[in-house]
Amino acid sequence: MLERYGHGGDLLTAEEKFGRSREDFLDFSSNMNPLGPPEAVENILRNQWRDIVKYPDPAVRELRGKIAVKYGVPIESILVGNGAAELIDLIVRVLKPGVTALARPSFSEYEDAVHKAGGRVHNIPLHARHNFVLQKEDVQEAFKQSDALFLGQPNNPTGRLLPGGLLHEIADTGHPLILDEAFLDFVPRESELTMLRRAAVSPHLYVIRSMTKFYAVPGIRLGFVVAHPDIIRQMGQLQVPWSVNFLAQLIGSAVLNDEVFAERTIAWLREENPWLRGELASLGLTVTPSDINYVLCSLPQESALTARELQQKMGEHCILIRDASLFEGLTGSYFRVAVKLREDNERLISVLAEVLSPK
Repeated sequence: MLERYGHGGDLLTAEEKFGRSREDFLDFSSNMNPLGPPEAVENILRNQWRDIVKYPDPAVRELRGKIAVKYGVPIESILVGNGAAELIDLIVRVLKPGVTALARPSFSEYEDAVHKAGGRVHNIPLHARHNFVLQKEDVQEAFKQSDALFLGQPNNPTGRLLPGGLLHEIADTGHPLILDEAFLDFVPRESELTMLRRAAVSPHLYVIRSMTKFYAVPGIRLGFVVAHPDIIRQMGQLQVPWSVNFLAQLIGSAVLNDEVFAERTIAWLREENPWLRGELASLGLTVTPSDINYVLCSLPQESALTARELQQKMGEHCILIRDASLFEGLTGSYFRVAVKLREDNERLISVLAEVLSPK
């Protein structure tokens, strides 16, 4: 199993499993921007590495200030963290919900954080017959069964956005809502859809953003959360000092307003997402509509392969895919692939066609 630690992108495990160098693999198992990192990242690493002798700003003031200006939220409503994973953990530790309602399937770290805080999970089913779009009746049941909701906007691994009207209805109820917008930057209407401004003044809405996916710097670990200042203060009291290192702060401040990079990314995805989905469907796969930079697929019922077996065969061809059957709520036929540049996507389709074709 490639997801030994619960994630895609584990090239060291791929090396051990397939006996090839990590440079040999095309990694479709993690969802980073294939255009990145922006040029500013290389400049910082080349020219400012000597400054690591200095402590980072414990309050992350420069980056928080830039986030405040970009998204129109008060600086006191922002906490920057060592990736979205740290912030997920901190929010749950502050709120301490007895029962948290989670969409199924969804990112496993939500459940991990709930269990570490001693809580329980109530499942909100996402149905294949609805293309994994959240349904109002399932949310209404979740209100009765939970102390808080934790939802992805868009969801991982399905790539589906939440219905806009339903999301605002949920926020209007006053039921605590943790919203993970880690991939929302990839959506052209991101500025219309984000709930960051609402979260800054709401006592019951908490919005998490990742900076590592869009800017392709997962090794740096960087994200932020926007919530009411009282919640931000409580999270800050639990956060490890100097959680956000010097280089992460510099890089976050440098890339945040790179509008040219953002426009290139949106233009690439607008063209490549539908092309890849069409090619995957032409292979006989069931392809879930996706709003962002990854696609959830299901093998046909008559297939002799499971997703895990497909992952093994693709890995032997040095292509890594995500076994999505590991997400609770999905069967053994589901796998997920990132959207990459055309040449890489063509290679994916070519190898998939070879592996899936009957011998």
